[in-house]
Amino acid sequence: MTFLEQLQGAERQNGSLLCVGLDPEPSKFPESLKGDASKIYDFCAQIVDATADLAISFKPQIAYFAAHRAEDQLEKLMEHMRRNAPHVPVILDAKRGDIGATAEQYAKEAFERYGADAVTLSPFMGFDSVQPYLKHHGKGAFLLCRTSNPGGDDLQNQRLASVEGQPLLYEHIAKLAQGPWNVNGQLGLVVGATYPAEIERVRSLAPTLPLLIPGVGAQGGDAVATIKAGYRQSKGATTGAVIVSSSRAILYASSGDDFAQAARQEAMRTRDLLRAAAQD
Repeated sequence: MTFLEQLQGAERQNGSLLCVGLDPEPSKFPESLKGDASKIYDFCAQIVDATADLAISFKPQIAYFAAHRAEDQLEKLMEHMRRNAPHVPVILDAKRGDIGATAEQYAKEAFERYGADAVTLSPFMGFDSVQPYLKHHGKGAFLLCRTSNPGGDDLQNQRLASVEGQPLLYEHIAKLAQGPWNVNGQLGLVVGATYPAEIERVRSLAPTLPLLIPGVGAQGGDAVATIKAGYRQSKGATTGAVIVSSSRAILYASSGDDFAQAARQEAMRTRDLLRAAAQD
């Protein structure tokens, strides 16, 4: 199946728009694992097992593994997810952005070494920095579009005088992703949950693309406003999927040995909140 087909299947099977972000920080682990980077796989695998029937996707952030020399644990975790939650697609949050042969190597890293179903990318260097990922059949790529950090205004909210209509940079990215750049039909956009009005603007420019929306939970994004702004259905079928990511609020719901059960409860609460908003 292609990434979008996997995504649609997970949404139906799990009744979910929730993406569980996997950002393991050993200093925040429960007491029995705290500070031990060799336990990253053990911690994340228990989170995966506790939420596999609640998620539309999993999103491991590669930096949290690489910083602790835990790339081998990430490989093991990817295998665990494919084996124990094969219906839930995995988005590797890498935010790569380079050209030519280097981009080809990054694409191999994401899709061949780690076996990800999709990857996050920076589009700043243009289409030739995105194209190598689209050559991998059925694989997805999410382009940074309107991010939730305050510094996003520095570039994303600037007008492009050289482009017809002088759109903001993030609006131009959305149009390119909906149009000429989407050569394999598997592109999506990253839009932060802290800007619901701009989620709605991106949705109007990219009506069929999946939107990966981080920022709900610890970052303060409004889950209901996010769904209202970005989720679209037609005749009972999703036409504009949203993938609402929550990481810390789920991962660190408890500092005790019940951390996996607490993560499940928080994931279930968020999944149900998102689902109710989508059905309104």
